[in-house]
Amino acid sequence: MKITNIRATTVAMPLEAPIRHSNGCHWGRFVRTIVQVETDEGITGLGEMGGGGESAEHAITALNQYLVGHDPMQLEQLYWKVCNPTASLYNNRTQLHAAIEFACIDIIGKKLGIRACDLLGGALREEVPFASYIFFRYKNEDTGIGGEETPGAIVAHAKELVAKYGFTSHKLKAGVFHPDHEIAVFKALSAAFPQHRVRIDPNAAWSVEEAIRIGKAIEDLPNDYYEDPTWGMEGMRRVRDMVRIPTSTNTVVVNFEQLAACIRTSAIDVILLDTTFWGGLRQAWKASVVCEKFQVGVAVHSSGELGIQLATMLHLGAAIPNLSFAADAHYHHITDDIIKGGKMQYVNGAIKVPQGHGLGVELDEDKLKQYNEYYKAVGGYRYDRDPQRPEWFSVLPERNWAKPLQ
Repeated sequence: MKITNIRATTVAMPLEAPIRHSNGCHWGRFVRTIVQVETDEGITGLGEMGGGGESAEHAITALNQYLVGHDPMQLEQLYWKVCNPTASLYNNRTQLHAAIEFACIDIIGKKLGIRACDLLGGALREEVPFASYIFFRYKNEDTGIGGEETPGAIVAHAKELVAKYGFTSHKLKAGVFHPDHEIAVFKALSAAFPQHRVRIDPNAAWSVEEAIRIGKAIEDLPNDYYEDPTWGMEGMRRVRDMVRIPTSTNTVVVNFEQLAACIRTSAIDVILLDTTFWGGLRQAWKASVVCEKFQVGVAVHSSGELGIQLATMLHLGAAIPNLSFAADAHYHHITDDIIKGGKMQYVNGAIKVPQGHGLGVELDEDKLKQYNEYYKAVGGYRYDRDPQRPEWFSVLPERNWAKPLQ
C-alpha cells in the first residue's frame, strides 16, 4: 500500500462562549486542520491538528513531496522521515507528524480490520472518564451563554455540566484573575461537590513563590494534581518540594529528552500526554510506557480537539494501564463536530472508545464543507491575545491580572 495524496482542510468550530486562559483567549471558536491521507488501495485515513489556518494547510500538503509513495504501515519510517531530530531543529514538524500518523494508524486499522488501540496492545477499558473543563468565559453576544467570573457563577456552571454530562472531577483553568480571587473560586467549586475530585491549571502564570503560597492554600482539597502552576522544570521542582499536592505538566515535558530529565530530577509527578504535542498517538503511548516503568503518573491531555483527535485520545486512554486520572477534554465546549453522527456523547462523565476499525470515526463531508466556509468567513484569531483587553499581552510570571466585571 502506498500514500498517493495528502489533503488538508481548515475549519473553524464555534464554541458555546469565548473561553479565557492566562495567555489569552479562544475567541468563540477553535481553528483545526483536518487531514485526509489517500492510498492506492482506496483507503483514506483521517488526522487532525490545531491552529495555523492556511499555514498549517500548506505545511501538511508540503509533506506530499516527502511521503507520496510511502507505505502507511511503516510508522517508524514515517517518524524518521518527518521528525529526524536534527532536521526538525530548523523546521519543527512534530505536530504535523502527529496528524499524518493519526491518519496512517486509521488506514492500518481499516486495512487489518482492527482498532487503533489494538495497535498499542489492545484495550484495557472500553470507556474513558473525563473531567469537566471549566473556564472563565466571556458572554456569547448572540446567545447570552457564558460570562462566568465569580465563585457563584462558576459553581452554577459546574452544576449544569454535572447534570448534563455526569462529571465527577473538575478542572479550573486559572491564571486570568488575581490569585486570591481564583483561590476563592476553586474552594467554592470543591465545596459544591464534596465527593468529587478537583484540579487547577493556571498555564504557568504564577511565580514559584506565588505557586507555593497558592498550593498551600488549597492543600486540604481533594486535588488530583497541581497542573503547571509555574513555568519550567526547575520551577516545577521547587514548587513540588514545598507543596503537598502531586504536580503535573503538559508544557515542560512534551518529548522524551524532557521526560528523561524530569525522571532523573523527580521534578514533576504526573505527565499529561497529548497526542498532538507528543507528536502522535504512538509517541504518547511510548511515553506512557516509560512513565509506567518509573512509577510516574499519567493522564490524557486536551488541546482543543474535534472528533478525530478525540478518537486518538480515547484509544490512548483505552490502552495504557497507568491511567490514574480522568482525562481532559475541551469537547463539551464545542457546538458541533465534523464526524458522522455528530458529537460523541458523555455518559456518566465518560465517553466510549470507538468500535469501528482504525480510529473508528468517519468524516461528514457536508460538515467539513460547512465549517471550512465558516472559517473562510471568520478567519483565525490571536490565541495569545484577549479580545476585550486589546493592549494586554501575557508576561510570565503574570502581574497584570484581569479584573472581574461582576
